[in-house]
Amino acid sequence: MPDIIAREEGRRFFGSDPQAYDRARPGHPDRVYEILAERCRLGAGTGVLEIGPGTGQATRRLLDLGADPLVAIEPNDDLADYLALTLGDRVDIRLTPLESAELREASVDLTAAASSFHWVDEAVGLTALWRALRPGGWIALWWTLFGEGAGPDAFIRATSPLLENLDSSPTKGDPGRPPHALDTKARIGALGAADFTDVSHDLVRWDATWDTEGIRALYGTFSPILRLEPARRKKILDEIARIAAQQFGGRVSRTLTTSLYTARKPAAD
Repeated sequence: MPDIIAREEGRRFFGSDPQAYDRARPGHPDRVYEILAERCRLGAGTGVLEIGPGTGQATRRLLDLGADPLVAIEPNDDLADYLALTLGDRVDIRLTPLESAELREASVDLTAAASSFHWVDEAVGLTALWRALRPGGWIALWWTLFGEGAGPDAFIRATSPLLENLDSSPTKGDPGRPPHALDTKARIGALGAADFTDVSHDLVRWDATWDTEGIRALYGTFSPILRLEPARRKKILDEIARIAAQQFGGRVSRTLTTSLYTARKPAAD
């Protein structure tokens, strides 16, 4: 049975090549940001606290939709440097894990985490975000998953023998349970235990396409592959590229699933 990658180890992976990660990852669907605007009241002048912004894919969308100010909690030095380089003073970057961040109480309107909250101690992190939110403020946690649709797609079936026995990311969940992002009972229960109300779960399915170089780069951003020693990593990625080129004509289309949880801190009486 594969081991789960430790939280501290996982936080280090994605800063090894921020530019490559930024290019390879497809971001998140427009519907997520529509929900943030419609339900969570994201707009001009919304104070936002983002957890684990990584290369800033979601950060840029939050800024475009009016987030101001935007505070970003990023524990990885290299990713924090990349954010500073690409976003400058548009974001207040705090180099710290959420669990040890010093956050001003009742200071933001929205807290958000895009494909990052599985690297946080859930109970501790939710308590910290509840305190940081103003009464009536919202929390939004979402993950974009590859291959969690109705069943394994053709590319998963073709490449799965290469990926057997690789250690798992926490997004895969415990054996016998749904993946972390799709374990609605656990995620909704945790939000309720942290005193959030009006909890909702939305599933958004959408399509993305990569060429051979792009799909190789995408797989190179997955944590079970990132942690491999270089020679084995290269061998797997080269074989993924070969399969994409020879079996899929150099064009791989996949249906992705984004799992979004939103909830609200009760308004003051």
